[in-house]
Amino acid sequence: MGEKYQALRQRLETVHNLNMAGGVLNWDRETAMPPKGDGARARQLATLARLSHEIFTSQETARLIEDARSEINGAAYESNEASLIRVAQRDYDQLTRLPTEFVAELTRITALAHNVWAEARATSNFVTFQPMLEQIMDLMVEGASCLGYKEHPYDALLNQYDEGMTTSLVRTIFEAHRPALVDLIAAVRAAPQVDDSFLHQDFDIEKQRQFGLKMTEAFGYDYQRGIQEVSVHPFCTHFSSNDVRITTRFDPKFIGSALFGFFHETGHAMYEQGIAQDLDDNILAGGTSLSVHESQSRMWENIVGRSKEYWSWALPQLQEYFPQLKGIGLDEFHRAINTVRNSFIRVEADEATYNLHIILRFEIEQELVAGKLAPKDVRDAWNSRFEQFFGMTPPNDAQGVLQDVHWSAGLVGYFPTYALGNLLSVQYYNQALKAHPNIPNEFAQGKFDTLLGWLNTNIHQYGRKYTTEELTQRVTGETIQSNAYMTYLKDKYTEVYGL
Repeated sequence: MGEKYQALRQRLETVHNLNMAGGVLNWDRETAMPPKGDGARARQLATLARLSHEIFTSQETARLIEDARSEINGAAYESNEASLIRVAQRDYDQLTRLPTEFVAELTRITALAHNVWAEARATSNFVTFQPMLEQIMDLMVEGASCLGYKEHPYDALLNQYDEGMTTSLVRTIFEAHRPALVDLIAAVRAAPQVDDSFLHQDFDIEKQRQFGLKMTEAFGYDYQRGIQEVSVHPFCTHFSSNDVRITTRFDPKFIGSALFGFFHETGHAMYEQGIAQDLDDNILAGGTSLSVHESQSRMWENIVGRSKEYWSWALPQLQEYFPQLKGIGLDEFHRAINTVRNSFIRVEADEATYNLHIILRFEIEQELVAGKLAPKDVRDAWNSRFEQFFGMTPPNDAQGVLQDVHWSAGLVGYFPTYALGNLLSVQYYNQALKAHPNIPNEFAQGKFDTLLGWLNTNIHQYGRKYTTEELTQRVTGETIQSNAYMTYLKDKYTEVYGL
């Protein structure tokens, strides 16, 4: 490609490398850094964020984008060159609206907030986290104002995680399937209940870890290009397609927490490992959006990881690690891991109630950003709404308002992507089944490469080339919708509960 395009690519590579260096510091902060290192680490991250922002939003970058666009005039829309310039322009338009000092300050505050949140969660004391939340929400409101929006300030924050997504569109999607979810949950509760008590007993943590590593390697997570560590809140991060890392949270009294956490983060990790190598080291590296990213994590966690076919292969192996599960049959185990029960913890919620957890957070975040809810009142608002949604009140802050890491990281607007990812996971999986109807039978043989290969080819390899809407139309021929997801849930729970 031409000289001007190469000059732009080199500049964007510098920005990308600075961002990835910040990612390494964040990984260390959440997995290994001593607690008193947070002050210095916050300043280091703020410096990297400032440098990255200054370089990317400079007039020199704008000139390079324009010069490169002229040079590649006529290149196909889907080409790497046209895609790089298109995404660079989109990012440039967004980031130039945010002052460099704002970006640095947000990075510094959220770096400090993580340990404050972790300590508040450990002691179940929202009051100790409240001052940080107030600062972060002030910055969120300021950022939304800088970015601009047409209808609701929350639109500006949503758009950072899913290009083109709006508050009204998310609300419409949620309202379209919420009544059906409520009806399904009611039908399940009226049916004879499932016994999952055998999942809640003593499970050695190291054995949990070894089993998780074995299963996720079988899925296709390449541990030559990835590692697993422990953190307060599970997450996946990447520094290149050859360095993709996950963390897990273990519960010695409940095997499901780490098990499905492994599957979830592995879905994210295999997405990043599947991005085309020629997109590495530039801004096209990374997922289409967080909605599409969550479709991959939820697919491997639930559609694969909670399927009877998968466990017909995996259960005998799990029983070798944990002899206390011997004597539990496949049908009994399958019903147990698909139990529908109100849960205080979002990441451990069943598929039927999960989206209600997201809708709760979606509503609270809108009110915070719009100034209708003050941070000091969030705990009461959370508990009140949780009672409305689930008929019970969190017994403490750790199981309530403090359970998620997102607000401490400034990730306001992220939560809706989990629910959207649920919907997309089924839409994409249905297309994979059309192409390869034998995929479920392959799970029963411990074979997952057909599904992963289809995902690599149709979703992963493209990185950020397409928006969620473009990719979904390309893969499914339709927009994001909830019908397929509700059909999937009804079919599953009809079997599990004999509806």
